[in-house]
Parts: sequence; structure tokens; C-alpha cells
Amino acid sequence: MSYKKLNIIAAACVVILVQFCGESANGADEDLILRICLAETAAIEGKSIGLGQICRMEGESAVVAKAGEIGLGEITVPGQEIVIDRQMILSRLACNGIPASEVKLTGAEKVVVRQQQQVIKGPEMVEAARSYLEKNFPRFSGCKLEAVRTPKDFVTGGEDKNIKLSPSLAGSTNNQARVRVAVLADNKETGSSDVDFSVKYNCRTAVASRDIAAGTTISPENTKIEQRLSDNPEAADWKEPYGLVTRCRLSANTVIRPNMINAAKAAAAVKRNDNVIIRIERPCLSVTAVGKAMQEGRAGEIIKVRNVGSQRVIPAKVNEDGTVEPVL
Repeated sequence: MSYKKLNIIAAACVVILVQFCGESANGADEDLILRICLAETAAIEGKSIGLGQICRMEGESAVVAKAGEIGLGEITVPGQEIVIDRQMILSRLACNGIPASEVKLTGAEKVVVRQQQQVIKGPEMVEAARSYLEKNFPRFSGCKLEAVRTPKDFVTGGEDKNIKLSPSLAGSTNNQARVRVAVLADNKETGSSDVDFSVKYNCRTAVASRDIAAGTTISPENTKIEQRLSDNPEAADWKEPYGLVTRCRLSANTVIRPNMINAAKAAAAVKRNDNVIIRIERPCLSVTAVGKAMQEGRAGEIIKVRNVGSQRVIPAKVNEDGTVEPVL
């Protein structure tokens, strides 16, 4: 027999063998009632793990529906991961009347299952708390609210759909505030975190714009008004210290505090050796006499006055109009 005829016969045998193997394989697949393809990871809603949630299945519709409802465990805590391998799947199928011989598994050898989750970031809670304070408490409006620390991220369960943050004031002082941020899932509280703020107030502050000698009157020429942060709110009666007098020398850029200044002294209403009117005013009685001031005095001060008529020296209070009234 020629080599040409042998080659033809060999080729024909190969074709017949391939067709036979293909038909056998197709026949084997056709005998299967369920084909399952596994991915390496799967995210589920809720806590209960069903086979239909973690794989793709093909086959008889009734069998696919039945297999999809087979339970494979439950996620009990947020963030938990459960590993499900092929052997576990085949075992659960067999327990439900679907033998392993009629199932074909492809894809990954095992599936890591985790819950679909929503994560509330710590900075989100801080911003919710800050906005709450600024909108609901006028005394915090315009303040610098600095979070003492950022709370940890909050993880909600996969079954939680409608997530909201609900802040409330948990306590406050002049320079601190605490806000409790509750996490609501479908209007039910699932957890909370406290956000602590340090409170700094924008206050007007008088600052020396140059060196100021002791006894100098404060004025716009030597003092500037700046906005600075303070631990306490600005006093309701705060006003520029113009017209007050420094008690000590102040260097440039020194914050001018109340203990550094005094009210300016009024001009003397009576000078030493001035002739003054001594006046006594009582109901149904008015007495006047001429006197000589022995001291300089401002309104409200007590000075010594000599009665010109009697030459008697008496203590007298200086009035704003320059008269004096004996102090009895």
C-alpha cells in the first residue's frame, strides 16, 4: 500500500476520533442538570448567603431556582468575610437532592463572600456636627470650630438602605462643644459617635501700633484694632480704648489689656489758692460763703478749703461747676 493511501486513512481516522470525542463530551454536558461558574469574590445584600447570590448558574430552570435558594451561612458582624469552596457547594447541593455527578463547577476554586456595606467616613461626621452647631446656635456662628479628633469610620450593614446622620448637642462650655452624631438606617439608630470641638471666637482686640510711653492717651495714631481668635466671646460692652491712658510703657504689637490702662483724669475744677464759693443746699435752706482752695481738686474729690470769713479750714467736696460743699 502506498504512503499516500496510508496518510489518507490516518487522516480519516483522526476526523472520526475527534467527532466521536466531541459527541461524547457534548453528550456528557447534556446529561448535566446544573452548571455553576464561580467568581473569586462576591458581595451580597443582607446577611444570609444564598447560592444564587454568589455564582452564575445555568441548567434546567426548576433546578436553577431550587439551587439558588440553598443557604450557605450568614454574615454576623459588619466587615466579616466568609470563604465558600467547591466542596461545600457540592455538599449543600447533594443535601438538597442535586447530586454532584450532575453538576459542573467552573471558575474559581473558592469564593470570598462579603456584605455590601455603606461606610460613613469620620470627616463626614465632623462636617455634619460643625454644620449643626453653626446653623442652630448663633453663638457658634462665625467661630472657628476645630475638631479635637476625627471619629472612626462607621460601617453599616448591607441591608441598610436609607442612611442619615442626625446630630444633637451633647454639651458645651465657652470654649468647647460636644456633638453626638447618630447614624439612622431607615429612621432607626444603628450607632453614634461623639465629635468634640474646641471653640475659638473672633474678637476685636486693641494692639499697640508703635511703642507707647506710660501716661500716654490711647488714640488711633498709636493703636490699631485687629480681629483675633480668643477662648472666650467678645464682651457685649466692648469698645475701643481711645481716650484711656497707659499705666506703663507698651511695646509695639502688644495687646492692650484692661490692667494696662486707666481712665484719663479730668481737668482740675479748682486750683490751689483759687477763690471758691462754699455752698450748703438743704430743703428750705441755702447758705453760701467765700473760701480759698488750699489744694487742687477735680470734680468729686475732697480738698481743704479755708473760710475767708472765719479763717476756719474745712474739708469740702468739689462740684463740677467749681463750687465746693462742706463734708460734715
